[in-house]
Amino acid sequence: MRAHSETTTVTDDAAVPHGARAARSVPAPGTGPAPRHTRATEAVLLVGGKGTRLRPLTVHTPKPMVPAAGVPFLTHQLARARAAGIEHIVLATSYLAEVFEPHFGDGSALGLHLEYVTETEPLGTGGAIRNVAARLHSAPGDPVLVFNGDILTGLDIPALVATHRRTGADVSLHLTKVPDPRAFGLVPTDPDGRVTAFLEKPQTPEQIVTDQINAGAYVFTRSAIDAIPAGRPVSVERETFPGLLADGAHLQGMVDSTYWLDLGTPQAFVRGSADLVLGRAPSPAVPGRCGERLVLPGADVAEDAKLFGGTSVAAGAVVGPGARLDGSAVLAGAAVAEGAVIRNSLIGAGARIGARTVLDGVVVGDGAEVGADNELLDGVRVWCGARIEPGSIRFSSDAG
Repeated sequence: MRAHSETTTVTDDAAVPHGARAARSVPAPGTGPAPRHTRATEAVLLVGGKGTRLRPLTVHTPKPMVPAAGVPFLTHQLARARAAGIEHIVLATSYLAEVFEPHFGDGSALGLHLEYVTETEPLGTGGAIRNVAARLHSAPGDPVLVFNGDILTGLDIPALVATHRRTGADVSLHLTKVPDPRAFGLVPTDPDGRVTAFLEKPQTPEQIVTDQINAGAYVFTRSAIDAIPAGRPVSVERETFPGLLADGAHLQGMVDSTYWLDLGTPQAFVRGSADLVLGRAPSPAVPGRCGERLVLPGADVAEDAKLFGGTSVAAGAVVGPGARLDGSAVLAGAAVAEGAVIRNSLIGAGARIGARTVLDGVVVGDGAEVGADNELLDGVRVWCGARIEPGSIRFSSDAG
């Protein structure tokens, strides 16, 4: 099938007026159209974010296209969706939207039918979902998977769909448990798993009523998507879900505490890439066997270089003699000189790391150069194209 791309915001003559509640036309629980399918066969993938927290990784590349374990991160998500029985996926694009279709085309190489819809102005998560509704083939009662382009997860997708069908929910949410939920939106549920509230980023012990958070994957009954207001920004987390709940719709939570990681920061992205290589995070798209290292064809790694901890080295990259790379990613065309020590770091495409330089928890942007005998630690971000002269920065004494 041929991919379809469009560069306008989809509008709807029957759009709910500005300010109307997102849930107003959702049928009461149990009264909506009967499901036609027992499994979800199509999905919406939200890939329009600017990835501001990931800069400089996202200066030239949208965050779902930043390589993780040797391939664009989006490849892992698409492959897992296909393995779960999804056949048709609509990508809701915005930032650097022109990058996606040339790489994935119509999706046939992955066994999928892909379509692309590009926002002309930011519409938020709920607005983006509504904006692609015209591309969906599902009947009003069918389940549609919706997931975010920056979450690495081992979610049992068929189990979420089965929960959705069994409970007759309007929307079912993947929930996961975290030790410290203060940075997330809490989603308490009753003993049957039905969502009772949405609580944004609590800060006091009294506000933390659960350790369950919204994990960023949902199953919508198609009619619930069509009820989202069209043509304006909508937040699914702050407007759609609370609105549905207030209108008496059925929102079901399913706790799945398998692997889950929000890749919104450079440190998390590096960790996710390493976990994919190590096999801790499941993906059928890792281009090789899982283990301590992943060296893609076309990479040049010295025989005595040590690569471990889920390190990946892309095609065209060079790793020099005596270098040690632990839990790191070296992207296409980058070069790591002899004796360099790199831990939990990402080296951007075409970047250069000098001899004996130490990087620990660092992101080096595309085309940047860190000269020999530097030491960069703890969250440093080197911008794309920047140059750090040899011996310019150290965190420890150079004595001895």
